[in-house]
Amino acid sequence: LGINGRLDTLQAAVLLAKLEVFEEEVQARSRIGQHYTDLIQAAFANVSEQKHRVATPYVAPECTSVYAQYTIQVEDRAKVEAGLKARGIPTAVHYPVPLHFQPVFSDLGQGVGSFPVSEAAAQRVLSLPMHPYLSEEHQNRVVGALKEAITAKT
Repeated sequence: LGINGRLDTLQAAVLLAKLEVFEEEVQARSRIGQHYTDLIQAAFANVSEQKHRVATPYVAPECTSVYAQYTIQVEDRAKVEAGLKARGIPTAVHYPVPLHFQPVFSDLGQGVGSFPVSEAAAQRVLSLPMHPYLSEEHQNRVVGALKEAITAKT
């Protein structure tokens, strides 16, 4: 278990350039993440069926987030992924395997059912497009496509 956090020269040069806009990008990501949450909660406010609900990231009132990803949870992730792809919206699954299933932790003997919330989340997580220059217009399009993909008849 470990990490190699060394940068090569090219990575360091990119990082130095990014540091000049770091604070602005952090603020933009926070604003964009909150806007996504507001849009999604409004779009699904009257949805009563569990299969059509979307869980947005939770940020405690005394906390902030830079939204490295904007990851939601949905039922039937494969259907939603395909629906978004068909509408030209790229997605990613950043956390498909819970930590206790990672090879580095295999000797701990934590099998299926050991952490049911983590295992369930790993089946539902889906990341939407996220970067500090994402326009409100694009976010509106993403959320519209998300609602269409989730509520579409199969």
